[in-house]
Amino acid sequence: DYAVGNVFFPRNHASGEAAVADCKALLERNIKNCGLTLVGWRPVPVDNTMLGKDPLDSEPMTEQVFVSNKTGLPRREFERELLRVRKMTEDEAATHLGAPESGFYINSLTAATITYKGQLTPEQVSQYYLDLKDPTFVSHLSLVHSRFSTNTFPSWERAQPIRVMCHNGEINTLRGNKNWMYSRGGMMESEYYGDETSHLLPATSDNMSDSGNFDS
Repeated sequence: DYAVGNVFFPRNHASGEAAVADCKALLERNIKNCGLTLVGWRPVPVDNTMLGKDPLDSEPMTEQVFVSNKTGLPRREFERELLRVRKMTEDEAATHLGAPESGFYINSLTAATITYKGQLTPEQVSQYYLDLKDPTFVSHLSLVHSRFSTNTFPSWERAQPIRVMCHNGEINTLRGNKNWMYSRGGMMESEYYGDETSHLLPATSDNMSDSGNFDS
């Protein structure tokens, strides 16, 4: 039993390649601390020759991380630990890189799905990600979602689909919902996470779109 994570790394950060190495180290440390096993990394093959100037200037480096459930956790607990790994790593990486949107973003980290996305047109997705044209790359179900950004500036991280949902509407009560989540953070509790429920906080962020906050 294993999980795959599709991860964006900053290509043009001021720290250069050290930023990528530091983000990997954070993710690997949290995988180990959560009782899971790192199998390895795989660079995701891409073809960026069709990209325009803006997507090309902000294009991240994409790699896949493979995580093994060697301890034999039940599937639900395995997914909970993967969630913990993602939330902790994103929070620590934002602090380390100096800003929440510095190019590091975990598109998906689960044993169920792999999210391929970017600042692309629908036609460009399968052209850009060469995995999607590989005849040996097989899935029982493929879900495609496309929309244009309305209330946020487009970026690779904000592209859809997100991790567990595709959302094509506007959450008009976004500010109120985020404020309620912030205020309830100190009262949040989980039978599973116990005293470590804080590892999942903050639940929402001003640096994500309405869909991103709903999905986080």
